[in-house]
Amino acid sequence: MGAASAVLVVLITILFPPAGVAIVSGCGADLFINIALTILGYIPGHIHAFYIEYVYYDRQEQARQGRLAAGRAPGVYSDHVQTGGQNYGTVVQPAHYNEPMPR
Repeated sequence: MGAASAVLVVLITILFPPAGVAIVSGCGADLFINIALTILGYIPGHIHAFYIEYVYYDRQEQARQGRLAAGRAPGVYSDHVQTGGQNYGTVVQPAHYNEPMPR
């Protein structure tokens, strides 16, 4: 996502916070949490949505620079957001996967 799409996501989030979260994280726990927060109060929904978007774009920029995030961002459940959209849906094999099996 480029700068123009980031601005568009922010504008959508200003109007309806769950839509911005759905665009960035997809349909998952983060979206349902944001819907609940928006129902409880419009401002908590905005705070959560902008936090999710900040983590996503920050992780995306770190991946672009070749730096990896030290750990998981607190309160973010989507792997798509945690990785900044990088390596989404890939399966990492354990380190011992390629070792020969003992006989």
